[in-house]
Amino acid sequence: MENTANGGRKPLLDPVDRISEALFGLIMAVTIVGSLSVASAGKNDVRTVLVAALGCNLAWGMVDAVMYLLRTFVERTRNRVLGRRIAGADVAAARAMIAGTLPEHVAAITGPDEIEGMRRRLLALPPPDKWRLGRGDFLAAFGIFLFVVIATFPVVVPFLLTDDAARAMNVSRLVTLASLFLAGFALGRHAGVAHPARLGVFAALFGAVLIGAVMALGG
Repeated sequence: MENTANGGRKPLLDPVDRISEALFGLIMAVTIVGSLSVASAGKNDVRTVLVAALGCNLAWGMVDAVMYLLRTFVERTRNRVLGRRIAGADVAAARAMIAGTLPEHVAAITGPDEIEGMRRRLLALPPPDKWRLGRGDFLAAFGIFLFVVIATFPVVVPFLLTDDAARAMNVSRLVTLASLFLAGFALGRHAGVAHPARLGVFAALFGAVLIGAVMALGG
C-alpha cells in the first residue's frame, strides 16, 4: 500500500491477480460445494450446503489475506537485506547482485550503464523506515479478504433463494460457469488477445470438467 506518484494508492492486486483470485476461488468453491453431497448422500439439507459454501468462501479469503501479509513481509525483509548487502559490497559485486534481482525480460534490455545508475541511486536512498507490517498492510489484507469473498459469493446465492438443495446446486453450477466465462473473458481482454471470448469459453469448459468429475464421484 505505497503511495503512487500522483498521490493515490496502488491497487491491492493488479488485474491479473484479481481475475486469477476470482477464478481460483470459483473453482475451489464449486468443487467443495459440489463434493459435499458425496459425504451426505441421501440428505437434502440446504442449510448444510449453505454453511459449507460460506465456509469455503471465507476460508479462501482468509488464506489469501494471510498470504498477502506473508508475501509483503518477506519481500520487504528481502529488499532491506539486499540493500544492505549492495551498499556494503564493491562495485562489481553490487552490480552483479542488482542484475540478479531483475526479471529476465528486464535484464535482457538493461546494460551496464543502467545497472550502475541503479546502484548509485540505491546508495543515495535513505535507510527504509518502514519494512515491518503496518496498519495499511492489514487494511489491504482485509480488502483482499472482502474481494475474494465477494467474487465467489455468487456460488452461494442460489442456496439462499430455495430450500431445494438439488435445485440450488444446479443453479450454483450454472452461475459458476457463467462467472468463470466472465473471468476468463476479462483475463483475455486484459492480455489483449484478439478473441477474449475464447479464453472465457476455455475457463468455463475447465469448470465444467471439474463439475463433471465431482458429479462422477457422486457429487
